[in-house]
Amino acid sequence: MDAVPSGFFSLNNPTFIDIMLRFVMNLVFITILIRYIYFRYAKQEGLLFTLFIMGIMVFFITAILGKIYMEMSFAFGLFAIFTIMRFRTSSITIKDMAYIFAVVGISMINSLKVLKFPMFGIIIFNIIILLSAYILEEYHLRHNTDSHLITFEDIELLKPDRQQKLLREISTITGKNVFRVKIHRVDYKRGTAVIEVFYKS
Repeated sequence: MDAVPSGFFSLNNPTFIDIMLRFVMNLVFITILIRYIYFRYAKQEGLLFTLFIMGIMVFFITAILGKIYMEMSFAFGLFAIFTIMRFRTSSITIKDMAYIFAVVGISMINSLKVLKFPMFGIIIFNIIILLSAYILEEYHLRHNTDSHLITFEDIELLKPDRQQKLLREISTITGKNVFRVKIHRVDYKRGTAVIEVFYKS
């Protein structure tokens, strides 16, 4: 690798100023990904420090490397390291690995200065990644549910016009955020019903 040109870190150097502007943009996007998507759904503070530092370091290292082929090899090297970490560290989940790779990817994309490629295109790439993470998290949240059968004694609440009250009552009894109820059978003689309650796991 060639040495860093003299005066590279000068505030008068357009290349250095461009890198710093890209860094601000990168910081905005990884903050949205880490703080407002990852932390919102994972609720784990342990990885926040790692994700932020990793995104910052990857950005500056790949920006200084200068040559695209070296940047790509660096990215694959990082991914190999993270794969090894996945097998050696039980606290890192598969989802955490996905966010690590997303932070690395965003930081690398933002650090590259590809000729004849407008900044607007890079911003679109960032937005696509953020939207993908958000949509997948929402889909997982809505479809990650559990259910079990219970015997319910107030069959009057099973009427269609009292559904909301039924959901509140069962949520209070079970301590779960019940959002759906399915009636399996009703014993009118005993005044009980066997119902299946669905709640977010």
